[in-house]
Amino acid sequence: MRKTRIAVVIATLGRPEEVGQLLPHLKNQTHAPSDIIVSVTGDQDLPSDMPDGVRVVQGSRGLPAQRNRGMIEVLGACDLIAFFDDDYVPSRYALAGAAALFERFPDIVGANGNLVADGINSAGIDYPKALTLVEQYDRNPQPAPLILKERRGLYGCNMIFRVAQIQDMRFDENLPLYGWQEDVDFAARMMTRGSIVTSQAFAGVHRGVKGGRTSGVRLGYSQIANPIYLSRKGTMRWGYAAQLITRNFAANHVKALWPEPWVDRMGRVRGNWLALRHLLTGRIDPMKVLKI
Repeated sequence: MRKTRIAVVIATLGRPEEVGQLLPHLKNQTHAPSDIIVSVTGDQDLPSDMPDGVRVVQGSRGLPAQRNRGMIEVLGACDLIAFFDDDYVPSRYALAGAAALFERFPDIVGANGNLVADGINSAGIDYPKALTLVEQYDRNPQPAPLILKERRGLYGCNMIFRVAQIQDMRFDENLPLYGWQEDVDFAARMMTRGSIVTSQAFAGVHRGVKGGRTSGVRLGYSQIANPIYLSRKGTMRWGYAAQLITRNFAANHVKALWPEPWVDRMGRVRGNWLALRHLLTGRIDPMKVLKI
């Protein structure tokens, strides 16, 4: 039986150190990736000591656009595509587990794995701590692939898709820059072609590094504009969009009184209100973050 070919695509901006820390973990997989693509905006995004066998594609800034460029490089030459964030640290068995999952469940078209830890809602997890957590996880017997639950969207830090079902589908470049909710949108469209799931078959740590992210004002605008855009598009339920908007709006305003050091809460508040003004005047558009 032919070995499952898994390409890994990493879209990155302004994080050469994190990319340099991730790449050795991909080279150390028990199931070697068929291709590793790093999608950047320029040489400044790359570590100085790039390992052999890693391909680089360059182009315009924006997570959806960068993921698309990386994906186009490997379509037709692999069976699965793994999209890993640059601050994700995978188990050395991650790709082997993903291959086993997609082989066992042929109806699956996309999956998230098990997050051993996620630093996105904190100051973040430093690399030594993430490395320790992954090494501890890897000492345990690796689980047989199981579906934990079916989903309507995926979390972009560690999502894997079946290439045969991607076909002409691309990440929506009308969600520019950080592309907030672009992962949910892509997975929701893939769901029309099969099951989207969470599984414990592959695992890793999402460090939640704060450097290189978009400004607070821009993210605040996207927190309103992007769910509305996706609801109108049909890839996000209106009820969920309303819940998402309300939760973030409330959190920004409450926490702006005692903001976390790593979050620009007042910037997000300003972005929220700008988006609401644009909504009331019929001008709301995710692309407007390019002019903020």
